[in-house]
Amino acid sequence: MSLIRTTYHGLAALHYLCSIYYDVCVIGEYPKEVREIFGGTPTNEKYQLPLKGREVFLTYWNVILQAAYFTICLINDFIGTNEVAPRKTPLIRKLKDYTLAAFAFPVALNVGVTFWTLMAIDRELVFPKALDAVFPGWLNHVMHTNIVIFMILEICTSFRQYPSRKNGLTGLGLFMACYLVWLHVIRHFGGIWVYPVLDVLNLPQRVIFFVVSLGFSVALYLFGEFFNNLIWTKELKQLKTGTASKKSK
Repeated sequence: MSLIRTTYHGLAALHYLCSIYYDVCVIGEYPKEVREIFGGTPTNEKYQLPLKGREVFLTYWNVILQAAYFTICLINDFIGTNEVAPRKTPLIRKLKDYTLAAFAFPVALNVGVTFWTLMAIDRELVFPKALDAVFPGWLNHVMHTNIVIFMILEICTSFRQYPSRKNGLTGLGLFMACYLVWLHVIRHFGGIWVYPVLDVLNLPQRVIFFVVSLGFSVALYLFGEFFNNLIWTKELKQLKTGTASKKSK
């Protein structure tokens, strides 16, 4: 199991790192017509933003996050531990467990579910046809489909103890707040909303949209916690029993 898990973590990390390399180095800067649709090229001549068209998306933030998470998993496989109840939990293991709970799982599912839902409604809102010429279908699935599949597999194959909800949701809230600020920085200095869907909403509707998005992220965090506890019920009970025994001594 340990060899399979390590191989899986290595392939997942490589898979994301290669996709980032392909996007940045092979595709390179998106064509002007694409950047005009999707941020990156300010429409307000008063301001200039040194953007190339990809760093404005939560999708891109997420794929970097996934690459970082699986790299942490791989490091943990070699110098950390995957035991249910290690005598002393290494820092890399604590980082691995927290990163999945607070960031990797809820953000991946948020990106995947939101993207494919909006694609089903109107693809021009999230992935205009102009992107087809420069963004291959396989890369689209890496960034919007595989992220969900790999997270589900990770929950099922690697044990982790979720942090307290306060700590986990605080981390997730800070991450989402940073991205929300980033969206408004681009809007202010570039004169454009990154996602066309925001252009068709008025201010009250955008506020509702952001609140619902945040609520959805919280719901996904709770789902991840529930799913993890469901898969690892036996191990968590053993861990709880062991901790209680140590305290009684």
